[in-house]
Amino acid sequence: MHDLVLPYQDWALLALRLMIAAIFGSSGWNHLANPEERSKSIEMSKPFTIFLGAAEFAGALGIAGGVLAGWAALGLILVMLGAIYKKAFVWRTGFWGKGSQGWHYDTVMIVMNFVVLAVGPGKLVLFR
Repeated sequence: MHDLVLPYQDWALLALRLMIAAIFGSSGWNHLANPEERSKSIEMSKPFTIFLGAAEFAGALGIAGGVLAGWAALGLILVMLGAIYKKAFVWRTGFWGKGSQGWHYDTVMIVMNFVVLAVGPGKLVLFR
């Protein structure tokens, strides 16, 4: 089976990177477009919410293009560790939470970024 999909490993990594970029890009954009509203929903200051949005958006661009993808993945892992801390220890939502409020989603995002960090972005990148 491995021999059948081996030729597509770079396309698989690109698909993973684009999914990560879509998720973090839209989240970062929402933080930047509505910092007042978002800061209240995540219970953080407006300046920190803007910083968080910029970090997520920049990480999404790095992951999507494959430029400094390892550093971008590491940064996004740190963002998700912060989200898990907030959900688990401040809001005490539990792993599954209610609706999308648990930290299971954040754990999946960490694992996805860890794959990019450990394996690299593949050959389908903007700059080599």
